[in-house]
Amino acid sequence: MSFKIIVIGVSKGGLQALQTVLSALTAEFPLPVVIVAHRERNSDDEFKQLLQQVSCLSVVEVEDKQPILPGFVFLAPAGYHLLIEAPSSLHPPYFALSTTEPVRYARPSIDVLFESAAEVYDNGVIGVILTGTMKDGASGLAAIKKAGGLAIVQDPTTAMASSMPEAAIAATKVDKILPLEEIGPFLNDFLTPRRENENNSISI
Repeated sequence: MSFKIIVIGVSKGGLQALQTVLSALTAEFPLPVVIVAHRERNSDDEFKQLLQQVSCLSVVEVEDKQPILPGFVFLAPAGYHLLIEAPSSLHPPYFALSTTEPVRYARPSIDVLFESAAEVYDNGVIGVILTGTMKDGASGLAAIKKAGGLAIVQDPTTAMASSMPEAAIAATKVDKILPLEEIGPFLNDFLTPRRENENNSISI
């Protein structure tokens, strides 16, 4: 299976959780990482800067119609839904921003990103749900799993807020339930090319 993109959803406790995950990804990490985090509108610059301090990848806030490229961590701007669109098979996917109504009281909505990613990339999506309140992301992760993608959820016992991981686990058959500190290393080992003399078999 060839994965194309990683999408991550997080809410309460998100900054610390994302710092933990991103700090484990090396500069050779091969996939774009796209994040929806529930946060205040005035947190954009500081939030991005704090993630950049721990990440080897370039952390950017998404602009409308921006191309999706590896080597980047893409953040949904506060107050905008973030979607992935591909008008045709001849046109590479790109980001789209929307100010339509909140979904489950959230804009950006994790479900909106996850569902659009599954529609565009089919089984090429890895979805990750981290700490958070309420149920945003549960149906989106189920859509990723239904399309044949990989579903990963933070162990609720390691989450600052457990309701979002618990809802995701209840919504679909999750491939991996991992403590927070193991998610980044798993993704890095699973996806980063290995030297020929290393064992590159990772169990899903």
